[in-house]
Amino acid sequence: MSINIQKEEFSYAYIYAVVSAAGYSFQKSSRPVDVGGIDVSIMGTVSDEILYEPQLDLQVKSTSLDVVTEEYIRYPLKLKNYNELRKERTVAPRALVIVLIPEDLNEWINQSETELCIRRCAYWISLRGQPQTQNTESVTVYIPRQNLFTVDALKTLMQQIQTGGSL
Repeated sequence: MSINIQKEEFSYAYIYAVVSAAGYSFQKSSRPVDVGGIDVSIMGTVSDEILYEPQLDLQVKSTSLDVVTEEYIRYPLKLKNYNELRKERTVAPRALVIVLIPEDLNEWINQSETELCIRRCAYWISLRGQPQTQNTESVTVYIPRQNLFTVDALKTLMQQIQTGGSL
């Protein structure tokens, strides 16, 4: 398996772990949906108090490059992906998730009898409504470092979606 495929699969595993711990379901997209910019869909469950099942669609990227500044994660996003994520009218809200992965493959996980530690972290951002750009190949996206993709952050996002709020 190529290192790029390994990074992609690792990033899905990271997101799956967060989604599972938050109590939602995770579905990796089929190729036609992926071509449309959606890699993963996260779905909630319907209860008596909820009209519809909340869903969040993600474009997932991973990198081992040094993209961290004091305030932001800066990531060069292909123009195609930027345009897909900035759409205002979508069935489900969309977000970009960048999973940071150590350069050394041996540092990706650490495990013992008591824990499995997945190294580094992920950040999210909604690009909904962002302006069109004159760039022709990519747009550097700046994700605030407080936008960690955590169990609590995901629960908050899904609650916003469930109540009709936007990201």
